[in-house]
Amino acid sequence: MSDKVSFIKGEYINREYSWLMFNRRVLAQATDSTNPLLERCKFLSIFHSNFDEFFMVRIGSLLNDSKLNPDATENKTGLTAKEQVDGILKLAKSAYREADAVYVKLKKELGKYVRVKTGAELSAKQRVKCKQHFREQILPLLSPMVLDAKHPMIRFENMNCYMVFELEKSDRLMYGVMAISQKLPRTYKLDGGKKPTVITVEELIRTFGATAFDGYRIKNQAMLRLTRNADFDANIEDADIERSGDFSKFLKRKVELRGTQDAVRLQIDGGADDVKAFLLKTLNIKKQYCFEVKHCFDYGFLNALANYIDDDALPSLRYKKPRPLESPVPQGVSVTERVMKSDVFLAYPFDSMDTLVRLLDECADDPRVASIKITIYRLDHRSRIVEALKKASENGKDVTVVIELCARFDEENNLYFSEVLKDAGCTIIYGMGNYKVHSKIISIVLADGEDIKYITHLGTGNYNEKTSKLYTDLNIITSDARIGRDAVAFFRNIAICNTDYDYEKLLIAPKSLKSGIVAYIERETEKAKAGLSAHITAKMNSLTDKTIIDKLISASKAGVKIELIVRGICCLLPEAGGKTENITVTSIVGRFLEHSRIYRFGDGDDRVMFISSADLMTRNTDKRVEIATPVLDKAIERRISGMLGVMLADNVKARRLSRDGEYYAPQEVSEPINSQELFLKGEFALRKQ
Repeated sequence: MSDKVSFIKGEYINREYSWLMFNRRVLAQATDSTNPLLERCKFLSIFHSNFDEFFMVRIGSLLNDSKLNPDATENKTGLTAKEQVDGILKLAKSAYREADAVYVKLKKELGKYVRVKTGAELSAKQRVKCKQHFREQILPLLSPMVLDAKHPMIRFENMNCYMVFELEKSDRLMYGVMAISQKLPRTYKLDGGKKPTVITVEELIRTFGATAFDGYRIKNQAMLRLTRNADFDANIEDADIERSGDFSKFLKRKVELRGTQDAVRLQIDGGADDVKAFLLKTLNIKKQYCFEVKHCFDYGFLNALANYIDDDALPSLRYKKPRPLESPVPQGVSVTERVMKSDVFLAYPFDSMDTLVRLLDECADDPRVASIKITIYRLDHRSRIVEALKKASENGKDVTVVIELCARFDEENNLYFSEVLKDAGCTIIYGMGNYKVHSKIISIVLADGEDIKYITHLGTGNYNEKTSKLYTDLNIITSDARIGRDAVAFFRNIAICNTDYDYEKLLIAPKSLKSGIVAYIERETEKAKAGLSAHITAKMNSLTDKTIIDKLISASKAGVKIELIVRGICCLLPEAGGKTENITVTSIVGRFLEHSRIYRFGDGDDRVMFISSADLMTRNTDKRVEIATPVLDKAIERRISGMLGVMLADNVKARRLSRDGEYYAPQEVSEPINSQELFLKGEFALRKQ
């Protein structure tokens, strides 16, 4: 199973293998010299945090599947859950070894500006200073404990670090354990000057932690971090609600259980075999789930090194802070009135979210506005969107918030904001049945005399001010009455749990989004069979839905030219003769997280384009409430088409998926084209030759 061939079958690529290839592309950015040094450090940190979530969610889910139905196979490569896990673990360990080598190189390069030392690298003088700091500032926040009949083994919390010591006293062997408080600063600065020296708190505890066990001889020690299964079933039955009385209470209990689920990974910094064997047995973990770590479990501390680097050197080590483009609605001009005249287009992070916040602030005070309804999936911890909604409700507007409590790892944040909004008088809806509401839509209804008018916002990303500066997302604000009526119907159907509704313009999962996409693929297929030009261009985060993949393969066989831009998981193998030779797959991993979803069908007068909240994954098309909206404004459609053209021409951050399942950089580059950098400059189309 260590060979990648096990994960590729015919025209299909295993989902988990494809994700591993994506995370390797993230790691590659940590070595890409076109990125400033501190940005490369950030990519190494992202690589590791991606793996943390992957183990908690995907490995956790596969292990759950292997227990429930061990003989079941996934529908593309025919692998059982156990076969997938066994193969993934081998490939993951190889990826970690690559990351270790990357860290060594980055640390050496960082040494020109700030020295990051291990305990073994400390000078005698530095060692004395560090020991004093450990005793005065760190030891009081540690809780060492010797394990015996009256001190049973503690529960190792998910993603927390611990030290385990093999102790000896009066010829008796025993173990000591010590949790590392998350309240401790990650780094400690030893020396100042132009080139300061820092050490991580983990290194300080590795070096001096044994001093907490006075009277014992330390035979061996090891630092560890445990990863627990974070995948839980949030589906509800009527009985669940009857017992809890409220879905939010039901979910709170589920989230609390996350920290008690089975372990899916043990990371350990070496140590003696006896210590490792003790931990594997005590924690009931098989050896294959044990990862020996050379340096750090978590590289988040690299993001803080800028605090220690001389100000004169910093500008060359980080990306220059981008300035958003001039707003399509200048300050002093009403966003409401501007939208009433023509659609407004926003491309984050190149455009600011301020325009949307201004719209909500205006509507909160506008006497014509009768209602504001919004779907929320992830929010900034300091959300101006929430403040605008609160103000609208307090001003007597009918404000309805559909807030998805099951947004993984944001459950507690969403629970908090649901209470805040409820206290402000907003109507709160937690979702619709067992479908996650992942749509990004705001419906504003205005009663202007006897006329009913609509303003609708539709986007590809969350209403999160923080991520709008980091993720690429597209947004359309429109006063189109057809879309406005669809939006009102959408929220009405959410409220009455009705998924069986025919919308005039919007494609909405689980009923019409997938069938609508398939219909347009089939339209292009029939055109190709008739000898006409046929073309599909689609951009998304992931492609896993087998029904759609098979339709794309059929279209390719018929002669449809298909250009896919898929940042992450892609389960379709392109460029295979006779089957997918008309399909190309491009992945862009760059400064910003590519997050927009665009689906374009046809050329010329019959061209149709959608932007969507949904990737083409089965979880999105069949198991969530998602929206794809047609781009009706021709000027906006041309701009998005120009962006697609630039992304397809990217030869700096783009990688092309080959028929061997690997991603490759362009071989010959006459003129560098970095799509994200061009968009930052306001260049949304390639220059005419």
